[in-house]
Amino acid sequence: MQNKGFIKVFSIILTLISLFYLSFTIVGRQYNKKADQYANGDLALKNQYLDSLSTEKVYLNYTLKQVRAKEIGLGLDLKGGMNVILEIDAAQVLASLANTDDPQFNQALRETIVQNRRGSSSDFITLFRQNYERIAPEGRLANIYSITMGDRVRPTATNDEVIAILRNELTSVANNSFNVLATRIDRFGVVAPNIQKLDRAERILVELPGITEPERVRNLLQGSANLEFWKTYNVSELAAYFNEMNARSSEYAMAQRSGQATTDTTTAEAEAEEDAIAGDSLLQGDSLSLPLFEEEGEKIVINKSFVEYFNEPYFAMGGAVGPVVGTVSKLDTAEVNFLLNRYKDIFPADVRFKWGFKPIDQRETYFQLFALKGDGSKRGPALDGDVVTNARADQGQQGSAWEVTMTMNSSGASRWATITGAEIGKSIAIVLDGYVYSAPTVDGRIDGGRSSITGNFTPQEAQDLENVLKSGKMQAGVRIVQEDVVGPSLGQEAIRDGFISFVIALAVLFIFTCMLYGIIPGMVINGALLLNFFFTLGALAAFQAVLTLPGIAGMILSLAMAVDANVLINERIKEELAAGKTLRRALEDGYKNAFSAIFDSNLTTIITGIILAIFGVGAIRGFAITLIIGIAVSFLTAVFITRLVYESRLSKDKWLHLTFNTGFSKAIFKEYSFDFIHNSKKVLIAIGVFVVISVISLFTLGLNSGIDFTGGRNYIVRFDQPVRVSDVENALNPYLNESVRVITIGSSNQVRISTNYMIEEEGAGVEDQLRDLLGQGLKEFITPGKTIDDHIQSSQKVGPSIAEDMIRNAFLALFIALVCMGIYILSRFRNWGFSLGTVAALAVDAFAVIGLYSLLWKVMPFSMEMDQTFVAAILTIVGYSINDKVVVFDRVREYKQLYPKRGLRELFNDSMNATLARTINTGLSTILVIICILIFGGDAVRSFVFAMLIGVVVGTITSLFVASPVAYKILLNQQDKKKIEK
Repeated sequence: MQNKGFIKVFSIILTLISLFYLSFTIVGRQYNKKADQYANGDLALKNQYLDSLSTEKVYLNYTLKQVRAKEIGLGLDLKGGMNVILEIDAAQVLASLANTDDPQFNQALRETIVQNRRGSSSDFITLFRQNYERIAPEGRLANIYSITMGDRVRPTATNDEVIAILRNELTSVANNSFNVLATRIDRFGVVAPNIQKLDRAERILVELPGITEPERVRNLLQGSANLEFWKTYNVSELAAYFNEMNARSSEYAMAQRSGQATTDTTTAEAEAEEDAIAGDSLLQGDSLSLPLFEEEGEKIVINKSFVEYFNEPYFAMGGAVGPVVGTVSKLDTAEVNFLLNRYKDIFPADVRFKWGFKPIDQRETYFQLFALKGDGSKRGPALDGDVVTNARADQGQQGSAWEVTMTMNSSGASRWATITGAEIGKSIAIVLDGYVYSAPTVDGRIDGGRSSITGNFTPQEAQDLENVLKSGKMQAGVRIVQEDVVGPSLGQEAIRDGFISFVIALAVLFIFTCMLYGIIPGMVINGALLLNFFFTLGALAAFQAVLTLPGIAGMILSLAMAVDANVLINERIKEELAAGKTLRRALEDGYKNAFSAIFDSNLTTIITGIILAIFGVGAIRGFAITLIIGIAVSFLTAVFITRLVYESRLSKDKWLHLTFNTGFSKAIFKEYSFDFIHNSKKVLIAIGVFVVISVISLFTLGLNSGIDFTGGRNYIVRFDQPVRVSDVENALNPYLNESVRVITIGSSNQVRISTNYMIEEEGAGVEDQLRDLLGQGLKEFITPGKTIDDHIQSSQKVGPSIAEDMIRNAFLALFIALVCMGIYILSRFRNWGFSLGTVAALAVDAFAVIGLYSLLWKVMPFSMEMDQTFVAAILTIVGYSINDKVVVFDRVREYKQLYPKRGLRELFNDSMNATLARTINTGLSTILVIICILIFGGDAVRSFVFAMLIGVVVGTITSLFVASPVAYKILLNQQDKKKIEK
């Protein structure tokens, strides 16, 4: 073999890289285990423990935060992640549409904001209407909205008509925000996200699996791409004001410490809170640490003067220049916010204070406070960010710090030139979503509208900023109103069952390969499979991918293809040995002759993976990336590394008597001489009958559509004792027509129950009826003396998930992949008959799964929902099945060159008979793995594995009786046509 040295060096480097990246997962798991032991089941304590160590260097000069970021993440279906409910800023929408200074309107809006944030079962617009009509009994909303919305609101419109229009406007804004969030999350690289619209138009549910940096995600989700450019003060200009602030805050702190605060304190706090909520605050956009003011019974206690809250009070230092007031611990930001709002009358009316967007110290404790200068009559930013037309994160010249380059439109460029020309020598604060990202000093007038945002960004921070800017501007901001740490939907029991089933499946597969080829060749194959698994995990860790159930499907498929490649090689070696060649020569020719079949089959599958990765999203992209990695490393291990092992041993005069045969294989596999072409007619008729029956079933029985497609209801239920998700699901299935999904939320005694049962029925009684069914199903879990209502923490009606778009895109990607595979096969085999035969067989394979799911979903003893996992199963089958077709066609091409005078029918039959042992061996090994997982893997994966079992069986049949006969028929017609033309 040529390039042995390169293969050895490359394999060693790949091994070291895999070990390096996988080591972070091991270290991260160790600290996770320590946190579990420390917390003893308390999730808050666990997070506190991990946060306390997040900036400590724990491994190879990496902090724990960096180590955890490099772990192999598990998806929401395997490990959990973040479960977040976002709320559109409905107040901003109503206010921007009104554009009025009506005091009754503003009072109603302020009261509605306070009510909504404290929690209410009514939506924002309902609360607003109630408050407005109470404050202004004779008030007419048409007077407020007809001026700015004259095309939609008539001056004579009733309040009912105006409210209906406002609801439509809020729904439109929510739809836009939904699309922006979907784009952001997709660019963020989260695998298998789930985004749902809730029954309240202004609320959106987001589930993000495998997230290890929640704060980064919070910033990403809540950011409204509201970029602003502000003029700034030099802190020296505000020195006198800060002195007065310090004196007054010192008196206030002394009064609180002595318990002599006057009754006005409560009034002042309430006024400060109302001002802050209404947006008329000196300090806006703060969510660094504690709530801005009193919330859930926690009051802001001031026991120090203003200056004493600062670690570095630049405003109190002589000669201080620039806009930075000082640095404050994140634990004290709420107190600083309170004082700034309480004594805002001290400062000039155009002063605004904003926090820096990231901590300035390594332990991520201290944040900078900036003094900004309002511009114009509104005392706002000097320039809004909607003039930005593009943004790009890049590294500065000569490897300097990362920066984000912006370009502006013509009006923005003109205004920017004016601002920078007037502020030479001063700082311009670049503010995104209320946080200062950078405050560079203006060195000179900037013409042309092209600028760079700098601020000591890390590559990831720069990329995040670029993504937010490029995702588009939301018409309203969003905030997180509910956030949960989500447990795995499969449950720990199911994950354990899955691991055990996978180990059993591998053990069975290892035994099977040894029975087929003998102990030594079998163990060489098994070693290659383990190495393939190791390299795949290492690559996933290097790319920081998140592993989901569809991703595991990609790994299973790549392992199946790795088995296939090894079987192809061993079967060719056996053929060469049967031809009388020596072992050394048989090995050389076996690897050489099997190469083209392995290369073509792997490349066609990689083509599928690349197209799915480009056009698919979420779970589909995760499947594709895992598949591509697995196929690439299986090619390396099967074709090159196993050959190195054999040649190394033979060079030392070891393994000289290998036969690649056993008594088992001799008894089962002999010379075959089936007439596949002749018998294909009967099989094609049977397939046609099956297709007709399946089509009828699809129109009558349909498919068991999951909540991803139909929408449904979510119930957060908390029990007094820990429960198993499988037990809860099994208890509810008889009552909810088996349309239920249960996952753990936060702790082991709290679950989220999702169901699409009765989703199409309307009426006030539907909710009561569903709760009654929940109570009947969960009666054994309900505490005696309580009802189901006592255990339900919250309930929501959700709309169809974005997964519907994902699946539509997946099938589009699958169609494109089939076309591209057909084109590739045409280019390799020089005849479109091979392409059409392949595509026809693959179409039958995919439809067989859909048809059988329709026929059996009411019969099988496990759930057979059509969801993202169902689509992943179809993709797995197509990726697996293409191998078989290509191997047969490769042998047809080979025989056609070796035996040019042999008849076409004989050529096809001989090729299929020659590869039949390989087809059976590969099929049996894959089926053994699937059956083990089907039996031992638990209910959660049975539907997916059953689909794979269907695909493997049907794929083998179509390779022999669809792909080859179709190709044969076309080639025969072409041959007959040439004879006639002659």
